[in-house]
Amino acid sequence: MPKSRDIMTANPVSCRADDTIVRVADTMRKEDIGSLPVVDGPDQRLVGMVTDRDIVVKVVAGGGDTKSARVRDAMTPDPVAVREDDDVRDAVQVMSQRQVRRLPVVDSRGKLTGIISQADIATRGQQDRTTGELVEAISERP
Repeated sequence: MPKSRDIMTANPVSCRADDTIVRVADTMRKEDIGSLPVVDGPDQRLVGMVTDRDIVVKVVAGGGDTKSARVRDAMTPDPVAVREDDDVRDAVQVMSQRQVRRLPVVDSRGKLTGIISQADIATRGQQDRTTGELVEAISERP
């Protein structure tokens, strides 16, 4: 069974909690992604995740000032993550249970080292059945 490090996208684009929402939204647009891991300190420790939906629901629809709002105003703190040494099966299970399409990968110290997406599992995981089950589980509404 491959490990998370074997299929993750290494060195993902990330942001900091004190970054502006405008800057992060622009990064998402330029990178064509809908979520970013939020890191802290020189050790790049994972502290949150922010999605385009978070920005819309928590800042824009919430009546916040988009020019002064910060990532901390919209992010989900303490996100679920897997470690580099975890089996891909574990990552798939977490993604299914939490209904997330992108999962941060950290080292033993909590430093962000990668991210696993549905596409990574589909193209690198060599698990057609698992990929189908994952897509179905993530797409279910509670």
